[in-house]
This record gives sequence, structure tokens and C-alpha cells, in this order.
Amino acid sequence: MATGGYGPLEDLARNRVNLNKVITHWPDMLRVAGSLVTGQVRAYDLLRMFGREGRPTPMGQAFAEYGRIAKTLHLLRVVDPVDDTYRRQMNRQLTVQESRHQLARDICHGKRGQIMQAYREGQEDQLGALGLVLNAAVLWTTRYLDAAVAQLRALPAEEREYEVREEDVARLSPLRHANLNCLGRYSFRATVPSGGGLRPLRDPTTAEQEEGE
Repeated sequence: MATGGYGPLEDLARNRVNLNKVITHWPDMLRVAGSLVTGQVRAYDLLRMFGREGRPTPMGQAFAEYGRIAKTLHLLRVVDPVDDTYRRQMNRQLTVQESRHQLARDICHGKRGQIMQAYREGQEDQLGALGLVLNAAVLWTTRYLDAAVAQLRALPAEEREYEVREEDVARLSPLRHANLNCLGRYSFRATVPSGGGLRPLRDPTTAEQEEGE
């Protein structure tokens, strides 16, 4: 029987998925998945189902084999020499994730972005606060991006400097934060926003004049 060459993946391509284990335990696997989704099983109980004394149980082996199916399909799509759509999609997702990390690093500028609390509860408080501020910044930018796009679309065609295209709007990211000042003192007041909660958008023409003055 002829065998194919997989290049750098040759060592990884020697194993096969044992579908018999998946088929044998499939009803139990569905019950475990359903219990996990409905919150009827704890993570500790799952670990006990999947392994004992450092060795996988038959149920754990079945889930491992099932996971290898997804891993195999993932690898085949990554190394596909003809269609690079999947690789491009992965690159876009990685770019978005790195943009989020960059925003978090800029917001968490104290202690050079390091979590310095000695206890787990203190570290969780710091991470929770960072996540809250990060989400607030993303929400703020998203709302103003939506308002800016809506204002551009509302302009008469003869007053538009350029067309607002859907493919350009799809590339807008609320993770861009050059407009955010992450330094200084912060003051938070409980107020009820008026007029929709958004400040008037700046006129680009006026802004350019102010910068030139």
C-alpha cells in the first residue's frame, strides 16, 4: 500500500484516530456534554471521569480520540497548499487578539503592566478591574465609531469626500486606542447622560484648522 509524504508533519502523521473508542462511548459522551452545558456537573467531577491515578479512563480516552479528529482537520487546513483561506482567517483572529493584548498592556501601565498582588484574591481583583476598564474603552470606541459611520452615511452624496463602503466598515476595530489617554488621574462620577450619552462628533475640517493654528 502506497503512503503519502507529509514533509515536516511526517512524524505527526503516523498515528490514527481510534474511532471504535468514540463509537463505544458516544452515548456517555453526549450525556457528559449535556450535563456540562446545563451546569449539572462540576469540573472536579469531569476530571475524575477522564482520569484516575494519572491514567486516562476509557471515557477520557474516547474524548481524546474525538479531539484528535478536530486537530487533524485543523492541521490539514493549515498546511493546505492550494487554499490559504483558513490561514488568512487565523491570521486575522491573531491580529485582533494581539490588538486586545496591546490595549490591555497600555491600560495596565502601573508596575509596568505586571500583576503585583501577593495573593490570588488580590490578583483576581486587579485582573477584574483591568477587564472592566478594557471593556469600557472598547464599548466607548464602538459607540463613537457607530455614530461616526452613521453621520457619514447620512450626508448627501454630493457632500461626501468618499464613499462609505461596507467592506471598509467591516475592517473597523474598536481596539484602536491612539485617541485614549492612559496617563494621569481619573475621576468617576455617577451621572445620567443626556442627549443619547454621546458628545458631538468633531468636524474633521475644524479639527484640521485647530491643529494648524
